[in-house]
Amino acid sequence: MARKDRLFNLIDRLRDGATHRADTLAQALDVSVRTIYRDMDRLAASGVPVQGTRGTGYRLTPAISLPPLTLTDAELEALNLGLAIVAQAADATLKNAADTLAAKIDQALPAQTIAEAAQWAAALAPFADPTRNLRHMPLLRSAITARQKVRLAYTGPDGAVTGRIIRPLHMAYYGRIWTLTAWCEWRAAFRTFRLDLIETAEALPELFVDEPGKRLADYVS
Repeated sequence: MARKDRLFNLIDRLRDGATHRADTLAQALDVSVRTIYRDMDRLAASGVPVQGTRGTGYRLTPAISLPPLTLTDAELEALNLGLAIVAQAADATLKNAADTLAAKIDQALPAQTIAEAAQWAAALAPFADPTRNLRHMPLLRSAITARQKVRLAYTGPDGAVTGRIIRPLHMAYYGRIWTLTAWCEWRAAFRTFRLDLIETAEALPELFVDEPGKRLADYVS
């Protein structure tokens, strides 16, 4: 399994809010405990709110406050994504502005929630261009609200592109990666898709209603 896929897998496992021991995660992903330690350090450096220590376990921490302002999840996501995009710009002035702004944010936020600006740049490496997350976001948000089925062309871990028809349920953001939780009608199961790996998305005229076993609440439980 490629490292970027393993990191995403770890994020997905931590989304349940429980504390996961490193040895349990290592066994599930068929890697060494030392690899899990390194991966957790990498996720923390990339801005994923991972809390935990070696020997006890890891979990994702709850929402973040920025004194004297309180940011919503969406506002913090927009801030993080914007910094990631500007940091990759060709304009040296904008790059420097992104670095200095990140440094100011580092001073204001609790230490466990955000990495140093220099670490952010290095931590982007495992993941795809963050701008790819934006391409289908308006369509998916609208489909979630309207309870509208969507046809996806999606690139899997093996690089193969497959077609899916899904019921989009919820979008979330973890360490510069946007994810979509959906009911996949092809697999007849819940699936979590990375937005940066969605090649095409088409809203279908067919609507869906909440059905037991296919709702977001069922996924969470």
